[in-house]
Amino acid sequence: MRPSFHPRLVNGPFEDPVLFIPFFFEKRALLFDIGDLHRLAPKEILKLTHGFVTHTHMDHFAGFDTLLRTFLGRQKAFHVFGPANFLQNIEGKLASYTWNLVENYSHGFSLKATEVHPTYTISRVYDCKNGFRSNQAPEEAPFDGPLLAEPAFSVHAIHLDHKIPCLGLNLKERFHVNIMKDSLIRLKIPVGLWLRRFKEALYDEHDPDEDFQVVWKEAGKERKVAFRLGDLANQIARISPGQKITYIVDVLFSPENAKKIIDFARNADHLFIEAAFLDSELEIARNKYHLTAKQAGTLAKKAGVKQFTLFHFSPRYAHTAHLLQEEAHRSFTETPGNPY
Repeated sequence: MRPSFHPRLVNGPFEDPVLFIPFFFEKRALLFDIGDLHRLAPKEILKLTHGFVTHTHMDHFAGFDTLLRTFLGRQKAFHVFGPANFLQNIEGKLASYTWNLVENYSHGFSLKATEVHPTYTISRVYDCKNGFRSNQAPEEAPFDGPLLAEPAFSVHAIHLDHKIPCLGLNLKERFHVNIMKDSLIRLKIPVGLWLRRFKEALYDEHDPDEDFQVVWKEAGKERKVAFRLGDLANQIARISPGQKITYIVDVLFSPENAKKIIDFARNADHLFIEAAFLDSELEIARNKYHLTAKQAGTLAKKAGVKQFTLFHFSPRYAHTAHLLQEEAHRSFTETPGNPY
């Protein structure tokens, strides 16, 4: 089955953490962490609708200016999330520039920022045409895990200890709608924006007997074909369990963190997890509030993930990265004991 989204680390394992998650058949993407973004093309950045920052150490947040510069002057809304004090961090970034000419833009960029606390969130909106001054009071809402919930998928967060609050992130797909291209060819229907409406109708559990219009343009003319929704689904779609992507970076290996991570990443299709040090340098890892490769492999095994990818290596392993990979995979394949 072809997945709905295609997560990829933007940078190498020794560089800034950034997970880019574009959606198949859609001009849309999400971002986990906002480190150096120079490897993302502007057309990829412009697909972004939401960004999730684990914490605001420079290597996880330095790319915010690149986003801002790309979005300026465009009719665009972007929602970004981060841990405690995030609004202060955002406002500090915005206040570092002069915005006296932004009223001349024909299109308005709007930034919504949400600060995530263990039991509540605080959100504010910053409009480009206002010089990014927020003219409304912050909005507070209860928080119990989900940060973004849409019919097809949701993004969840937990708070982990990196000597400061650091967010762990999950992207969960409700179920996967796989489109069979050979069936589209047989029906003489092209792929297009109508597929998003079709999937949304399935996620929203519309009546299978309702009419569904497939609309596209051909040779400059609009074409339409009507189907019964259930019939179209039976002909072009295969339904399968949805994906789960988990992202864990910059955490202390403590009993509390380990339990949270194992529960949070349980049965993930793909776990992206940091492995900053070898286990022979366990004390350095502990003092810096990072994981070792052995700890990363153990957590992946205990969580029962299908696959995992290591990243965020210490520069001291620039010529021996394979040792980190070998240690983590050895830990993953062995039967783990108590991970604490």
